Amino acid sequence: MPPTLASLVHHSALKLTVRAGEDRLDVPVRWAHVSELADPVPYMEGGELLLITALKLDAEDPEAMRRYVRRLVGAGVVGLGFAVGVNYEDIPKALVDACAQEGLPLLEVPRRTPFLAISKAVSAAIAADQYRAVTAGFAAQRELTRQALNAGPEGLLTALAVQVDGWAALYDASGAVVAAAPEWAGRRAARLTAEVERLRERSAPASSVVGGPEHEDRVELHSLGTGRRPRAALAVGTAAALGTAERYAVHSAIALLTLVTERSRSLQAAEQRIGTAVLRMLLAGEPDHARAVAGDLYGELLDAPFRMIVAESLPGPAARTPVTTAKSVTAAKSGVAVPAAADMGGDPLGGLTETVESAAARSGEAVLVVPEGERLVVLAADGGPAVAACVEYAMALEAARAVPEQAVAEEYELVVGLSAPTGPIAAAAAYKQAEQALSVARRRGRGFVEHEQLAAGSVLPLLADDAVKAFADGLLRALHEHDATGRGDLVASLRAWLSRHGQWDAAAADLGVHRHTLRYRMRRVEEILGRSLDDPDVRMELWLALKATTTD
Repeated sequence: MPPTLASLVHHSALKLTVRAGEDRLDVPVRWAHVSELADPVPYMEGGELLLITALKLDAEDPEAMRRYVRRLVGAGVVGLGFAVGVNYEDIPKALVDACAQEGLPLLEVPRRTPFLAISKAVSAAIAADQYRAVTAGFAAQRELTRQALNAGPEGLLTALAVQVDGWAALYDASGAVVAAAPEWAGRRAARLTAEVERLRERSAPASSVVGGPEHEDRVELHSLGTGRRPRAALAVGTAAALGTAERYAVHSAIALLTLVTERSRSLQAAEQRIGTAVLRMLLAGEPDHARAVAGDLYGELLDAPFRMIVAESLPGPAARTPVTTAKSVTAAKSGVAVPAAADMGGDPLGGLTETVESAAARSGEAVLVVPEGERLVVLAADGGPAVAACVEYAMALEAARAVPEQAVAEEYELVVGLSAPTGPIAAAAAYKQAEQALSVARRRGRGFVEHEQLAAGSVLPLLADDAVKAFADGLLRALHEHDATGRGDLVASLRAWLSRHGQWDAAAADLGVHRHTLRYRMRRVEEILGRSLDDPDVRMELWLALKATTTD
């Protein structure tokens, strides 16, 4: 620890005597400074032991000494050393009384003790304390490195908690707690997710301190990663501010964890290349080869039903979307904050990747994520947390865009298509299902569509497509133009006849006309359109055209 007034008083070579402030000798001394100025305060930084002979002081004037001592205390001077036998044979009573009144420790310096000896003693003690701190820091660095190599991040956090006499926690890119030490610290760390989220909004490296009356400890948060966006965060909780040795330990932990996260990033890139090869083999109808290449990395994923997810990044209506200060949205079902596209630098696919991989990592689930340009292909276990996180992420972004108060202006929007549960043999079919669902989501302006929803629903909503409506208007235009002249009601007659499956009597009754009249009208429809109503394809196209023109 740094030198204190008490350690200087107990220094056998200095022979110092305490004349006032005996109860405040445990204060640290940052430096020893000699000044004979009547007002040395402008040159003080705080924490000094001021050494004087009272050469330019009226040390016997009580009022002058009270003003002098009061200014020293206000400047943060921790003690006053007075050399006797130079200008005064004893410390004047006015100065002793002033120091006692203000609580400033007053030390009597004998004539045989030069001020230089006191300065050397303070300097030597400070140097020794710094050496101890550096030595302890190097020892902590060696221990943290050993734990990181042998036990991974969990072992490193355990060693760090011991070094700082507190607790430590590691957060992943989504802000979730990955590991904590001691074990009870996980609950404490989980309460800091909002602060971690704010830290993640800043470019790395970044740090912040959480503390105050509402907190039971002082917590430092540090971002981890070398890129623009932090890939993880470290929390260190202690009862008081960190000392020099503890600071060395924290900085070593930050460096080691950054190396771990960057190494993990390289491994993820290699895994991604393997995943791309596995996906291509599955889509090529070679599941056995895909299993062989996947090995233990994705083997479990291919042994159970999985879902194929295709996500696409599209230009978003940033100009019409109100901007708020919100940087993330919350998934409705889980209540877990997921990064919005604004957090990812306008990259919603990056946010989706983080969300899916974090959910899979927390559950120990295997997941295959393959970027394809402006697309992202994901294979995840059916019913697993990765699929749920993907769905919630897409739905949360869609909900945020729909509610102005929660919306974030984004350059790009996310569209996701989800296949039905499948296996390796039918992977190509599942990919096609996901693409079809993605296409429907894109046309409907939806953030997420599941293929099974399309199969269980009606084909009629699909007729709202502008291309279908244009076809329908073109097909029926001649009939509408005929009816507009008042020469008949061919469109209504055609609709009634098709709805009755060509039954003349039933359709005529619906229209309130004779069946011969209806027969005549249907012959006019054939003449105008140049098509035969006996052709089932023609009847189908006309019926869909009629439905499309009535869906507005």
